[in-house]
Amino acid sequence: MAPRCSSACLLFLLLLGSSGFFQSYAVEVDVKDASNATCLYAKWMMKFLIKYETNSSDYRNTTLNLSSSLTHNGSVCGNDTQAALLAVQFGEGHSWSVNFTKTNETYQGDFITFTYNTNDTAVFPDAKRKGPITIIVKDTMRPVQLNNVFVCHNTDSFEAENVTQIFWNVTVQAFVQNGTIGKKESRCRADIPTSAPTVPPTIANVTTASTTTLSPAPTTAPKPVENPDTGNYSLKSGNKTCLLATVGLQLNVSQDKPLLININPKTTVADGTCGNTTAILRLNDGNSTLIGFTFVVKNASGSVQKFYLKEVNVTLLNRLNGSVISNADNNNFSKWDAFLGSSYMCRKEQTLEINENLQIHTFNLWIQPFLVKADKFATDFPFFYLAEDCSPEVGNFIVPIAVEAALGGLVVLVLMTYSVNAQVY
Repeated sequence: MAPRCSSACLLFLLLLGSSGFFQSYAVEVDVKDASNATCLYAKWMMKFLIKYETNSSDYRNTTLNLSSSLTHNGSVCGNDTQAALLAVQFGEGHSWSVNFTKTNETYQGDFITFTYNTNDTAVFPDAKRKGPITIIVKDTMRPVQLNNVFVCHNTDSFEAENVTQIFWNVTVQAFVQNGTIGKKESRCRADIPTSAPTVPPTIANVTTASTTTLSPAPTTAPKPVENPDTGNYSLKSGNKTCLLATVGLQLNVSQDKPLLININPKTTVADGTCGNTTAILRLNDGNSTLIGFTFVVKNASGSVQKFYLKEVNVTLLNRLNGSVISNADNNNFSKWDAFLGSSYMCRKEQTLEINENLQIHTFNLWIQPFLVKADKFATDFPFFYLAEDCSPEVGNFIVPIAVEAALGGLVVLVLMTYSVNAQVY
């Protein structure tokens, strides 16, 4: 059962710093599991410095702060096989999340995903590029003993792709045991006095890690014998499901040697955003694979509307240091289209060409990014709300419907004829 958060789990405290730079909202999130016990707790402050391009091709700097309208949809408790996820949404389409992984003894932050929306003209006036932009960085948090609370009062920051994320006054504990926040603290390096002894890294053989990460499969048998497992993913807006996806995913990376990577749904966390005309599904696999799917509605103002897959972004990261091994994006797709309110289905294998070095193979696909009703895929009448299947299977899917419609029409015709004859006699 999905975790839930109590109605009072978010507290917004205005910090009145004398310099003005660190004025922001403090966020406190207390995620509950099905038994109403705390499973993930965090309290922190953050802000973002962003450089963006304007329509006149120059660059401006802007500051994005948290707002009082912040929500926390999509946060996940996590367990031995699934990463925990802390996710918040704020302002005009902005979101931030961090996932946590665990071992038998420790937990640590894995990846930070930040999405800012340049359609927010108050923050990004005259922006040349419109829409959501996603930045993914490796969290440098050291492993923390289970049942300990990670604390860092000093300022920390991450810089990537013209974005600087700044954090301070951080308190967090993932995988909380028995609903009780730990009493012991694990401090960040910046909080430890300089006279304290240096704590050695807990990861061994760091110098040789790059040779063991994403090692190519043998050239004699580059493809796994089995297809990837099919995963079930969903997004919520408030307490309502707004996106559903069922799919098996396999990456085909062509670097020095061909490499096939199956995405494991048991270690994959889904987050993203829902909207009336745009929806984004982001999948974060525990094996350092990040995939983003962007769906849009075409002919949004017309009487007949359809959705389709427009953009796919893939990032492969080194699990130990967060460096980008490969990044690819294709925003010129026009696939998986179906009538708005229906779902799209394709059981056979499909290939999405991201670039010349990266492909995604999909299996057993079923997707509905808009107008989800009752937490289920659209499969019922009226006709335009059926699941639209891909060719060549579409014929097998439509024929039974056509036969049923013809039989229904024949029954109606027979009944009308009988009624007319009865009236005559």
